[in-house]
Amino acid sequence: MDLIEKLNSRTATIGILGLGYVGIPLALTASRAGLRVVGFDVVQSRVDQLNEGKSPIKHIAHDEIISMKEAGFDATTDFSRAADCDALIICVPTPLNEYREPDLSFVVSTMEMVAPYLRENQLLSLESTTWPGTTKEILLPYAERAGFVVGQNFFLVYSPEREDPGNPNFETQTIPKVAGGHTPACLKAAEALYGIFIDRVVTVSSTEAAEMVKLLENIHRSINIGLVNEMKIVADAMGLDIFEVIDAAKTKPFGFTAYYPGPGIGGHCIPIDPFYLTWKAREYGLHTRFIELAGEVNASMPQYVVDKTVRALNEAGKSLKGAKVLALGIAYKRDVDDMRESPSVFVMELLRDWGADIAYSDPNVPVFPEMREHSFDLSSVDLSPDVVAGYDAVILLTDHTDFDYDMIHKNAQLLVDTRGKFRGEADVVRA
Repeated sequence: MDLIEKLNSRTATIGILGLGYVGIPLALTASRAGLRVVGFDVVQSRVDQLNEGKSPIKHIAHDEIISMKEAGFDATTDFSRAADCDALIICVPTPLNEYREPDLSFVVSTMEMVAPYLRENQLLSLESTTWPGTTKEILLPYAERAGFVVGQNFFLVYSPEREDPGNPNFETQTIPKVAGGHTPACLKAAEALYGIFIDRVVTVSSTEAAEMVKLLENIHRSINIGLVNEMKIVADAMGLDIFEVIDAAKTKPFGFTAYYPGPGIGGHCIPIDPFYLTWKAREYGLHTRFIELAGEVNASMPQYVVDKTVRALNEAGKSLKGAKVLALGIAYKRDVDDMRESPSVFVMELLRDWGADIAYSDPNVPVFPEMREHSFDLSSVDLSPDVVAGYDAVILLTDHTDFDYDMIHKNAQLLVDTRGKFRGEADVVRA
């Protein structure tokens, strides 16, 4: 039985390489559609947790993992089992290195682990965000070195992830799936695979086009967030409430999309992905000015928040050095536990570097996690009127719905709001 026949009959086995914020939702969706799913990861504790029926991600319930296991899912660190899979989908991180250049080490190391187990009539799909040309330049040689003719007895695909953790309005199945194949036969195989468990598959002409689609989506957000962050600074200098301005502007039924400012941008996509294109563009002698300017504006926002806090403390007759400061919310967005590139952490680091006694409260992050570039030996503070009143400044950085905002407002000595949660309150500092 060939690959497409296996997919159409739902007898195919799908391997998900990387069990994180992209891989786990993808595995759940494929499993619900009746496919046999094997999950691969290099972190033994993550594999053990999933095999015990426990979810490592806040917005995914334990019951969902248990149901997936009952349907036949299991996780493993044994990459030789890739040979048993009819389709392999790579969902590993693609960060930036210390020079703000693409770091494909996770993709390459994954390919090195599975390369000995690639076989005929197998589909390999990359979902990690990257620069146009990655699938052809990095993945294709592995298939060719194994002796396969891609498009005939092996199928190579790029299909960018579009996860939005914690968004209740969309899930993996209902988000249209862009796919590009190395050949028309590869694209046909991609449609057969993703069409099983995704409501709509959107095809493009090549893997490079699909790679560019993902970058455009995230660059669009980065630039618009950079714009509104800059507008916030200008509006604040003029004594205007940027949130009032945005809410009025979005009543226009055409030509305007509302974006909201904050203490910066976070997550694994928006702060990182645009620079994959700026790096690749230099190969063509091009300078991506819009992208880099937006990145500069967004990267400057934590400093803006700290500056506003320092001025507010000074007006209260206090110095930042030695001040007790509480950061409210350290995940990168509301109601998730994802800490990747969180601007809250950059704010905390600046405050610590300037001598503040920093603490945090986040109902979704009970203990500050181990991170490659950031280190705090802290646990989340439980909030109460006395606790809030005990800090010289409280900074709202991530507006989780679990916070008691009335209590916080009534008891904070100094409240700095970066999310527009306390609009119209004269005693709250906007930042």
